Amino acid sequence: MKKYKIAVAAILVAGLSLTFTSCIGSFTLTKRVLAWNKQVSNKFVNELVFFAFWVLPVYEVTALADVLVLNSIEFWSGNNPMEASVKAIDTDHGRYLVKCDGKGYDVICETTGETTRLDFNFETQTWSVLTSENEAIPFMTFIDANHVKMVTPDGDFHTYELSADGVLAYQSECGMPAMAAK
Repeated sequence: MKKYKIAVAAILVAGLSLTFTSCIGSFTLTKRVLAWNKQVSNKFVNELVFFAFWVLPVYEVTALADVLVLNSIEFWSGNNPMEASVKAIDTDHGRYLVKCDGKGYDVICETTGETTRLDFNFETQTWSVLTSENEAIPFMTFIDANHVKMVTPDGDFHTYELSADGVLAYQSECGMPAMAAK
């Protein structure tokens, strides 16, 4: 009888957690597992892995973790914990840590500890750098799928095409040496 009460309580908590969040969520964990499976070998191996993941309940566990934990955290905090990451980048000027929180980036110089915050505003489709006074200074706005407005050295904004020619035009206007395309 006691096991029955615990099971009923667990089902009620799980059900109520879904009604309290009212958020579908992004299901990032489940999408990452599916994306990993899609890049495994050929389509026959992919199908076998897909089937095995249903039998071994990998997909069920990731979906449950998304529904009960990750999507709820995303709803209440505004940040998806699966999108947060830290990458180290070594440059000629030192080593930098780049932290992503799903809304922007913190770029930290390991040598000096200086941090630069880059934020993306989804409504205006604009990238900004935050000053030490938390003032957002825009530097790039997406106009459409093929064009952006970029800040120039004189503080004006000019429109550039999202292409190799557009990058060269921006570099030229900023007085930067042309960089080899990768």
